Amino acid sequence: QLQLVESGGGLVQSGGSLRLSCAASGFTLDKYGIGWFRKAPGKEREGVSCVSSSDGSAYYGDSVKGRFTISRDNAANTVYLQMTGLKPEDTAVYYCAADPIVNAKHMCVVGPTPTVTVWGLGTEVTVSS
Repeated sequence: QLQLVESGGGLVQSGGSLRLSCAASGFTLDKYGIGWFRKAPGKEREGVSCVSSSDGSAYYGDSVKGRFTISRDNAANTVYLQMTGLKPEDTAVYYCAADPIVNAKHMCVVGPTPTVTVWGLGTEVTVSS
């Protein structure tokens, strides 16, 4: 069974940091583009950061550029999202997704391929002011 499990969310004060992890089981992440998405109440899903499988190129949404860093550890079959300078507007449920087809920018901007993408269940991040 293909599965992604996110962890690392929690409550943090504005300006703080968190590192989210996305661990895969049942498949290896190195053949997949990986994306972090977030969904806040009343808002559309947003592509936060995505990384391609082919060349490791990364894409960041404008709202997180310069504050968040995506990285992948293929040996650990895990992708991370290091979040610094957190703001209350970063509060959301964060999901990771694995898509074997599209590149990082497409994955984040247009969205993952619906029929083949594996999604995690999410981890909640709350940033207090």
